[in-house]
Amino acid sequence: MEVTGAEILMRCLHEEGVEYVFGYPGGAVLIIYDALFKQDKVKHVLVRHEQGAAHAADAYSRASNKIGVCLVTSGPGVTNAVTGIATAYMDSIPMVVITGQVPTHAIGLDAFQEVDTVGITRPCVKHNFLVKDVRDLATTMKKAFYLAKTGRPGPVLVDIPKDVTGATCEFHYPDTVQMRSYNPVIKGHAGQIKRAAQLLLEAKRPMVYSGGGVILSDAAPQLNEFVRSMGFPCTSTLMGLGGYPGTDPLFLGMLGMHGTYEANMAMQHCDVLIAVGARFDDRVIGNPAHFAQNPRKIIHVDIDPSSISKRVRVDVPIVGHVPDVLEELTKLMRQSGSRPESAALKDWWSQIDLWRGKDCLRYDRASKIIKPQFVVEKLYEVTGGEAIVTSDVGQHQMWAAQFYKFDKPRRWINSGGLGTMGFGLPAAMGALLANPGATVACVTGESSIQMCLQELSTCKQYRLPIKIVSLNNRYLGMVRQWQEFFHGNRYSQSYMDSLPDFVKLAEGYGHVGMRIENPGDVEPALREAFARKDDLVFLDFITDQTENVYPMVPGGKGISEMILAEDL
Repeated sequence: MEVTGAEILMRCLHEEGVEYVFGYPGGAVLIIYDALFKQDKVKHVLVRHEQGAAHAADAYSRASNKIGVCLVTSGPGVTNAVTGIATAYMDSIPMVVITGQVPTHAIGLDAFQEVDTVGITRPCVKHNFLVKDVRDLATTMKKAFYLAKTGRPGPVLVDIPKDVTGATCEFHYPDTVQMRSYNPVIKGHAGQIKRAAQLLLEAKRPMVYSGGGVILSDAAPQLNEFVRSMGFPCTSTLMGLGGYPGTDPLFLGMLGMHGTYEANMAMQHCDVLIAVGARFDDRVIGNPAHFAQNPRKIIHVDIDPSSISKRVRVDVPIVGHVPDVLEELTKLMRQSGSRPESAALKDWWSQIDLWRGKDCLRYDRASKIIKPQFVVEKLYEVTGGEAIVTSDVGQHQMWAAQFYKFDKPRRWINSGGLGTMGFGLPAAMGALLANPGATVACVTGESSIQMCLQELSTCKQYRLPIKIVSLNNRYLGMVRQWQEFFHGNRYSQSYMDSLPDFVKLAEGYGHVGMRIENPGDVEPALREAFARKDDLVFLDFITDQTENVYPMVPGGKGISEMILAEDL
């Protein structure tokens, strides 16, 4: 029995276990939307902007370890989604993006709502396809889901011309697919793992540096066992928070540009460093030349061979599936019959405790103006550390990372690599749909929230009781901070002097709005908001305009060349 391309697409999504598609209809995908209407296995979430569709699908994936799916039309539908696609690409998030295209006979003729989708998205997807024959559609979809999830994950785009969605053929969904040019390495090299074990057992000042790959590969249990069995200090990138418990004494906090003093100093002064699912990003190690000044042996575990020795020279490269490599490494170290030198490790921890004594995250707790750090601390208390927290990008993002202690993976959802303002609210939608009944908070700023504010309408339609925690300092906060430090206090276009009344705005969308101006009202407002289980509540906290994020590593400086609040 022959079925249409649109019906084939629906069957493919069902075969892959897709529960939600985030999208927005348009001319090139109307046949697909008609097929969506005729079935009830795959649910559709109507966003209010295609960027929101991509972010929601992205966060759905991050919060569930499933593949997020979004569906947009051709032309402006695609270009509106590109920011969300690039966000997922930078953070290695498995996602399948389905885009409509003008009919095959019109491609290249500047038809209405035509863009070169394959060309535009090629730099920001793991792979993309243009399906020109309906008989290729099912196999292409199988390849898309396979590519998105295996190896280093990422978004895969399938561009489908309108006539292909209307054409017919028999449906057959392959059980497996093979791609001659794509064979990701899964098993780590046994010899390299053995060499890594020897280095770590001989280390006097070991350090574990974990990243987003730990979260994406579900390697948190293996990381926990490895760190605790060895008693090594552990730090994490922004993307890796929750991979190791933030409340554990072996955890030194986040490292990098706004990382803790102790984490950055330990990274700089260790003698053996094991990097697990991380890529030595510029925001993590600062100036590579400065980082290389201190001699150390570096072990790098990653699924992506192109990430190894990309920014720093690595002594022991291990390409493989992170949890499997960690499991084998821990086993080898336990079976070796030896342990790291206890006296040396004790001295190393004594040095780390001295660095910890700086209390680099302290702030004025007696302030009569609401401090943003205080709001995040109270958010942590009120939610018991059990919330899924999404964020936008800026100062509020860094304060959330510093002051909300994530003990479990997939609880911290933010745009790390691309740094996308507007991510937080649609991400909260995707995270909540992936975890029905969960407590979901979006930590944002008065500038970021306006980037995708229209998704408040989506939240109303689908009854998503997200709690929006806006740290409102009436500035583009991180821009202002850089202008203060490096541009002579010239606040060029960073002041927001015509903000809306967010309480009325939230109410206009049918939600609850609260404005909080006094420190004493912070905790009661949060408790009231989270007690309203069925309501989206927008909490507009009026915070100190002058507060900066510390520590801070200036651009071009080394990881240990931090600006601390006490130094000013």
